[in-house]
Amino acid sequence: MRGLLKVSQATDVGLVRELNEDSILVGPKNVFVVADGMGGHVAGEIASHIFTATAESKLSSEDTALDQDGLRYLVIDGNKAIFECTRENPEKSGMGTTATILHLEEGAAFWAHVGDSRLYRLRKGELKQITSDHTYVAELLANGSISPDEAEDHPNKHMLLRAVGVDPVVKVDTGELPLENGDMFLLCSDGLTNMVTLSAIQGILEAEECPDKAEALVELAKDSGGLDNISAIVVEYYEE
Repeated sequence: MRGLLKVSQATDVGLVRELNEDSILVGPKNVFVVADGMGGHVAGEIASHIFTATAESKLSSEDTALDQDGLRYLVIDGNKAIFECTRENPEKSGMGTTATILHLEEGAAFWAHVGDSRLYRLRKGELKQITSDHTYVAELLANGSISPDEAEDHPNKHMLLRAVGVDPVVKVDTGELPLENGDMFLLCSDGLTNMVTLSAIQGILEAEECPDKAEALVELAKDSGGLDNISAIVVEYYEE
């Protein structure tokens, strides 16, 4: 692609957890991945790392289109790899991961998504969530059963309805967006968005004096309590 990309990335265990179950990838072919593992001690870490390793291997060894279908199959391949690991290691039963993938090419951004990690786009002062959370609370919020204030403190806030690797088949959300000069994308785990307000996130993304935006976001989440693992990838697009 003729455009220029500026990328920053950061992941941190946070201030409470013993292990970092997040895994991130700034991969070949302008592909970016955030995966947040789940499934108990060690298993979540394994699931997220299997996912990013599988994606990196596929991207490095295969010359396939990375449109919506291509990214969907990246997720499906990761799902198969995690599920097979569980079959061979029954003690890891139930492990899985979220998966949020972004690919930029000439004039377009493609994404694929499962779980409650998120993709945002900042364009002309508007920070927009592109992906939808696959959680019980998000579903209640969508059908009007609870209010946004009730969602913030709901006891089942972290209950996922969809994850990668838990079942032999996974449903993947995908999409395509046009690219404009100055577009900025944020991929992040919920360890960021549960600790930091969207206005604070936007403030860092828009701060010209902040060269490493991903690291600044992670540090802000830690300053706010750091209750979970925290991961962020910030991708800035500029036309030449």
